Amino acid sequence: MKYLPFWQRLIATVVVMLAAGYLSGVIWQWIFSFPLPSYVAGAVGGLAALPTWDMLKRIRPSDV
Repeated sequence: MKYLPFWQRLIATVVVMLAAGYLSGVIWQWIFSFPLPSYVAGAVGGLAALPTWDMLKRIRPSDV
C-alpha cells in the first residue's frame, strides 16, 4: 500500500487553503461591500485544509 508522497499532499493542501481563503474574501466583499478580516480568511482556509489533508491521505496513486 503506497500513499501519495508527503510533498504532494502538502502542495495540494496549501493550494486548497489559499484558494478557500481567497474565495471567501471575494464572496464576503461581494455580499457585504467591505473586506473580510484576514484572521477570518485564515480560519476559513485552515478549516478547508483539514478535510483536504485527510482525504489526500486516503488516496493511493495508480500503478501505471
